[in-house]
Amino acid sequence: MTTDTLEPTVTLNTVWPKIRRRAWLTVLVPCTVLLYLAYTWFAFDITGLLAKARPDRAAILATDSVAYKVQVEKNFRSDTFEVAIEGERTATYDNTDLPDWIDLSGDNAVVDLGEGYEIEIDGKTALFTIPNFGVIRGTATETGVETKLPEGPVPDWVKVDPRKLEVRPTIDRRLQITKTKIEVHNYFAGWENFWFPFRSPLYGMSFSELYALALNADRIDPDYSNLWFVVEEFLSNPDWQHGAVLTALFETIMMAVLGTLTAALFGLPLAFLAARNFTPSLVLRFGTRRLFDFLRGIDMLIWSLIFIRAFGLGPLTGALAIAFTDTGSLGKLFSEALENIDNRQVEGVRATGANQLQRYRFGVIPQILPVFVSQVLYYLESNTRSATVIGALGAGGIGLLLVETMKTSRDWENTSYIIILTIVVVILMDQMSSWLRRKLIEGR
Repeated sequence: MTTDTLEPTVTLNTVWPKIRRRAWLTVLVPCTVLLYLAYTWFAFDITGLLAKARPDRAAILATDSVAYKVQVEKNFRSDTFEVAIEGERTATYDNTDLPDWIDLSGDNAVVDLGEGYEIEIDGKTALFTIPNFGVIRGTATETGVETKLPEGPVPDWVKVDPRKLEVRPTIDRRLQITKTKIEVHNYFAGWENFWFPFRSPLYGMSFSELYALALNADRIDPDYSNLWFVVEEFLSNPDWQHGAVLTALFETIMMAVLGTLTAALFGLPLAFLAARNFTPSLVLRFGTRRLFDFLRGIDMLIWSLIFIRAFGLGPLTGALAIAFTDTGSLGKLFSEALENIDNRQVEGVRATGANQLQRYRFGVIPQILPVFVSQVLYYLESNTRSATVIGALGAGGIGLLLVETMKTSRDWENTSYIIILTIVVVILMDQMSSWLRRKLIEGR
């Protein structure tokens, strides 16, 4: 047998097992992924979660986060009409100065909801005209509600019950009738009373009007200048609590900054004790490294719960939780950076007759400074978000306000407001850390 006939056989025998192994991997990897996904589907009961999902509820909450409703109510017990923003007594219109889409005449009213949707209230009866459907008639009685619908199938946006009638043909138009009252909800885009309270003398003013007022010498309040009066009315808005929100944001930032800087200041000297080329003692190195494992092995949320029990609620609790966790993380990163330094630079500084502190200052610190600055700034960004979560547990700050607004669905616009402010703060912290990184590391 010649060499020419052996080479193809040897090559085939060598390559074929590799091809077969790769073919098996190509099949096994997707199958493993599919098996894992199937397992998680049943382990997490995804079917049950989907069955419990309330997309209609989600749509209502999403609408509430970007819109507000004006509520027209006729109360049969007091036999009165009341028009209010979000149904608040403090945001109730005077019946002589109503929005132009409401026509009130004694016990009767006509509410124009736009695009052909109209509700006529006559005594205890409401007639809801819906384009391409007809007129729905609901009458409140002593025992409940009598309903009359157009002929044909009942759509799912009409909920008929002997005790209550609810009609919501669109997400921004709604009629409710019970035996005690008729309610009409009309939604508008935006956040109600965001700048000033409904009863404020500044309510409804444009920016140009506010600017002219601020420059006017005639004071609204004798104790304040007009400019300070505008600022005070904005910050003390009881619906949005701008002053409290800004204070909480400042507390959250201070928690993140104080916790991160404390962790960096303690983590750097401890890193020298954990580095092999700076601490010859095995016992000391081992103990320091295990201290880092202990500090970062306990999650930041657990540390915050421990400190809440020890020191009570407050921003100091959040700062301590961040400091303890990040001391372990930053200390480990710094010790690894110290072990990877170039000893030739240290020896060069030693040759000049420098003492040990000077060798550290001019031979070691410049080498680890890029790692030190970049990691500290990254953790500062991350801790700004973490401080929000810690605050929700009771440490204070913006997280606590966020949880309070989420307790009821009626304050969902306040929740959106706080979330947007938190995202803005995180973006600003990211931009600031990038600028500092360029200044300190690149010298630009």
